[in-house]
This record gives sequence, structure tokens and C-alpha cells, in this order.
Amino acid sequence: MSKIFNFSAGPSSLPPSVMERAQEEFRDYGGLGVSVMEISHRSREFIEIAERAEADLRALLDLNDEYYVLFIHGGASMQFAMVPMNLAHISDTVDYVDTGSWSTKAITEAKLLTRVNVAATSRDDDYDHVPHFRDWRLTKSARYVHITSNETIGGVQFHEFPDTGKVPLVADMSSDFLSRPIEVHRFGLIYAGAQKNVGPAGLCIVVVRKDLCGKEREHTPSLLSYRVHAQHESMFNTPPTYNWYLAGLVLGWLKREGGLQAMEVRNRRKAEKLYAAIDRSDLYHSPVQRPHRSVMNVPFTLLEPELEDRFLEIAKARGLVNLKGHRSVGGIRASLYNAIEEEAVDALIEHMESFEKTTR
Repeated sequence: MSKIFNFSAGPSSLPPSVMERAQEEFRDYGGLGVSVMEISHRSREFIEIAERAEADLRALLDLNDEYYVLFIHGGASMQFAMVPMNLAHISDTVDYVDTGSWSTKAITEAKLLTRVNVAATSRDDDYDHVPHFRDWRLTKSARYVHITSNETIGGVQFHEFPDTGKVPLVADMSSDFLSRPIEVHRFGLIYAGAQKNVGPAGLCIVVVRKDLCGKEREHTPSLLSYRVHAQHESMFNTPPTYNWYLAGLVLGWLKREGGLQAMEVRNRRKAEKLYAAIDRSDLYHSPVQRPHRSVMNVPFTLLEPELEDRFLEIAKARGLVNLKGHRSVGGIRASLYNAIEEEAVDALIEHMESFEKTTR
């Protein structure tokens, strides 16, 4: 079988070495004669897996003891509710910045639980940029400011983060978590669904400042309380153990590959190549303003939309799969997460150039 390059936006590609390791250990982990998915989450063997995963994540993020690291089942969408339930009461006000589909979903969920001020939005410009911080209308008494650091669907990314002063900055980093170094101390809380850069779907990583835990509203269910998850080291109930194990393998891979500095260099090189191919073309178009383009998710359209199906059909025949844009916007989307090799981007560009020649 010829090599397949998977540009899926999530669940997404995992590093080949991680997949091979998981395959090797699938039926016999550490000489136990059973799989990781068959052992107790309270066993010594799994506790070692969990502790190593947290230690590797802390090392990658240069994370100090002021933060908890939580491995929570469910995806980022569950955090859309957990964040306001834990950080705000029903009469409080929280600030949200609207930069696309996922921040809109977070806003919709938060409105069920507290008062939401949309401090800035680029909706009227078809979400083609991140609103400049000087234009944000923040609430002085806000319990937190929420951003989506990278819009997976629209391909808009924060390349600089705002200073929100004493108001905690909360970020949904699902699709660019661990793709570059960040100054964690600037955030009160970061959450990220695992299925982009960390592992398979079903696990969410939450990095939360310790002083923000224990502020949940009365009657918050135990499984939706950061305090409870922290007190029980993410094992209040049975966690998704195999997802946690795979995330640990990915975190170990990231360390061996040179950490987040190395990932940022690779990811920028991949994205710059692809955007250059789009910009020099007479057929392809990027809908995002250049300073705000995502390094992780590159959406583009064909100036002749009727050619898109043919473009995707030929791409698939060449081993370039999962390039169809999100159902809500259409077009083409190439997701360039950490595990995507530069070879994949080169193959995509070759297809794009070849396809354009055949249509001219």
C-alpha cells in the first residue's frame, strides 16, 4: 500500500513511532500479559503511566507548582460548561472573544450558566482575523476572559496573547496545544481536547491555577468540579485509561523530538510552505488575513468551486486524505498538527500545482 498522508482536523494523525509502540504493547504491557486497557487505574503500573505523563507535560510546558494538571474524560465541549460552572456564579459577568465557530459554541454554552459579555467579535468580517486587543470591550469586574487560541474550522490563530491584568485569562487551546512554547503564567486556565496534538478523542487536558479551584458554584456535580478532579488526581472515577496511556506516549515523543521549540520551528516551516503555494496561485485562495493565519489549520478555497470535488478525488487517489473542509464552511482544509511530516505538505503542494496546471 502506498503511503497515506492524513490531514484530518481531528481525530488526527498520531506519530508513527507512537502507533508502533502502542501496537507492540497492545496485548502485553510491560510483561504483564494483558493490555493497558485491561489493568486497573489504581494499579501500580497505571499510576506510573499517569505520573510519567504529567511529569512530561510539566517539563514541556515548564509548568510550576502553582498549577494543577488534570486529565479529564470528555472533550473541550464539556469544558464550555465546566469553565463557567467553576469560575463564575450565575450573577457574575464573564468576557468572551468571538473569533469563529468554536468560540461561538463556548459563548452559547456559557450563556446558559452566567452573564456573558462578548468583548470583541470578527463575525461581521466572516471571522477572517483576531480583533485587536485595543478594541476589546472588557468588563472590569469580569470573573475571567475567554479566548479560543486557534479556530480549527476558520483557520484563525492568536499569535500573541493579551494581558488581562488581574482577570484570569482562559484559553481553549484544543487545536494548537503543544504546537509552540507558551508562557503558562499568563493564563488562569488552559484546556485542550486531546485529539489534535496529544492523542485520541475522549480525553481533555486542563491546566488550571490552583487558586482558581474550589470556587465552583453550589450544587456543581462532582464530575464537573475542578476541585474534585484535583483532589483525586484525575481519578475520582475510572478515567479513560488507554487514552491517557496514548497521550503519555505522545508527550514522551514530543520530548524526544526536541520539545515545543522544535515543534514550533517545524510547524511554521510547514505552514509557510503551504501558504506560499496558495498565495502564488491563480486558483487557490486563503480566506484569512495574513497576520492571523493559523499554523495548525489551513483552510482554502478554489476560485472555481465546481472543481473542489475533482480536486479532492484526485488528492485521495494520490494518498492525500481528509482534506475536505468542515461541513459548515466547505472548501479545503489541511491540518498540519505536530505529527504531520513535512513530506506530507510537499506532496500536497505538488498535487495543488499539478491540478492547477490541468485546469488552465
